[in-house]
Amino acid sequence: MTKRALILLEGHRGIGSLYVKAAQRLGLHPVTLSADPTQYDYLVAENLEAIRVDTSNVDALIRECCRLQRTYSIAGITGFSGLGDSFYATVGKLCRHFKLRGPDPSSIERCRDKFTQRQLLAQTGVPQPAYRLATKATDVQRAAAEIGLPVIVKPAVGSGSRGVRLCRNVEELAEHTGYLLDGEHICRSSPRILVEEFAEGRYCCADIMGNDVIGISAADFGPSPHFVFREWTYPALLTDDEHRRIADVSLSCLRALGLGWGPTCIEFRWSKRGPVVIEVNPRLGGAPTPQLVQLAYGIDLITEHIKLVIGDEWNLRRKHSHVAAARMLVADRDGTLDWINGESQAAAVPGVSEVKLYVGPKASIIRKGDIRDWMGYVAAASPSLAETETILERAVEFIGWSITPDTR
Repeated sequence: MTKRALILLEGHRGIGSLYVKAAQRLGLHPVTLSADPTQYDYLVAENLEAIRVDTSNVDALIRECCRLQRTYSIAGITGFSGLGDSFYATVGKLCRHFKLRGPDPSSIERCRDKFTQRQLLAQTGVPQPAYRLATKATDVQRAAAEIGLPVIVKPAVGSGSRGVRLCRNVEELAEHTGYLLDGEHICRSSPRILVEEFAEGRYCCADIMGNDVIGISAADFGPSPHFVFREWTYPALLTDDEHRRIADVSLSCLRALGLGWGPTCIEFRWSKRGPVVIEVNPRLGGAPTPQLVQLAYGIDLITEHIKLVIGDEWNLRRKHSHVAAARMLVADRDGTLDWINGESQAAAVPGVSEVKLYVGPKASIIRKGDIRDWMGYVAAASPSLAETETILERAVEFIGWSITPDTR
């Protein structure tokens, strides 16, 4: 009998291995297509099939999938956002070509352009911050003056908080504008910049599969002006009315953007006027979101997503109700990581579900002010928020590291 394969476009350091294991449990053979498979440690460690191919070239991907069809029956195609949501749009194009289940690539493309996303949300009255599009420094200055400092300045396309900064005065505004326009950011050609009102308030994120709001998390950030997550809590501590309002706005976002197939995560700030949409991401949230959903509710979002992709019946029913949380491990300086240890002691603390390290000794630590600053995380769960917080505090105390600053 021909093996059924699940094609994975690119990989993900946080949830890539979880997709592989879930696929294998479902009787599928995972095949990763990547421009550089060696960047994903789990592919080598688990001796998984990975093929080097230009993943920015849809025609090249189609040719490779056609070649794979000589060996496997392709049950489905999906991918990750570690290198940008453009890969998820490519997934949609491949699914259309091979007549497989997948997201609408046009909707993904509209959504990943944050200015277009803002315009579509505005047309349907979805609450969001004031915003302006800029392509040069004078545009940024004018937009900030119209909106009023402080403002959020970020690339119109990107993910993982890359290039996102709170500019509190004209000096910070000029500095960050130069950083984006001078090509230091990953988007190097003709950068389009969004200048947005800084919506103050609690951060929440709604996780959705299809048109079902699975749950809503809360998160805290490190110090300004960057937005580096320091802790996630699942579920967020919300009143029934707050939960309903966020869920209602989330579904309005799906309608406005033509989404509603597969996973979506929508970021909010609970401001003085209620839930304000910060960003709609047309994909599953990265680590530790799927792990926390499973700890909190017993729902394996990754397995259920794969079931949707291959046409199997999925199940989003909650099996229990706990409070899960993750504490991110973030470096306090740049330099060379001499050592990091204590993970085994932290993992042994009752209630700890996972200790994940992304770096090891001799790693070069260069803080970017975004998701790439994470060195790892500790996750835990219990029946109550207070108990979960206590577990995390005990576990994180075991983990230590030393970084030698660069002398150059």
